[in-house]
Amino acid sequence: MCEYINPIDTKTKFVILMHPKEYRKTKNGTGHFTNKSLNNSEIYIGIDFTKHKKINQLLDNKNNECFILYPGNESIKLNSQKLQTNKNIVLFIIDSTWACSKKMLRVSENLKNLKKVSFESDRLSNFRIKAQPKDYCLSTIESTQFILELLNNQNIENIDEKSLNDFTRPFNKMVEYQINCIEKTKDMRYKE
Repeated sequence: MCEYINPIDTKTKFVILMHPKEYRKTKNGTGHFTNKSLNNSEIYIGIDFTKHKKINQLLDNKNNECFILYPGNESIKLNSQKLQTNKNIVLFIIDSTWACSKKMLRVSENLKNLKKVSFESDRLSNFRIKAQPKDYCLSTIESTQFILELLNNQNIENIDEKSLNDFTRPFNKMVEYQINCIEKTKDMRYKE
């Protein structure tokens, strides 16, 4: 899928926090695609990031304003609320199942009090090979694409439309590939 990745530059720094189970599953998951598609991003594997040196450096840097992508009543809804800051934006994104992401946020003392951001969307995930827990759930790369669009609308980012539209291309190609493999397997069974 690497041939479909065209990394883009962003002003926002994205930090992907990947649960070890997600890391062990596959090396072409949506967290990896997101990381490879953003030049200004980092990815860290773990559950408890309380004592993580590099994350704490980002959090302690007075020039940074740090947020975490996580839904909730108190979260800043980027569809209707603007991020008000003149600092460098650092956005933490948890790449995990919902159950595991709750634990990651609960045990990471340095992250649990970050301002949360979220969005409202009627988009359905293109992750057709995997059941989503709710209709509104999107994969990491799909959520990141939507965030980038919203940051563009707020003039925080200035990403051209083609780059935004192509952002999820590696993910979509992976889904197509896997569906084709499933179809081929079904065809082979019927031919027997």
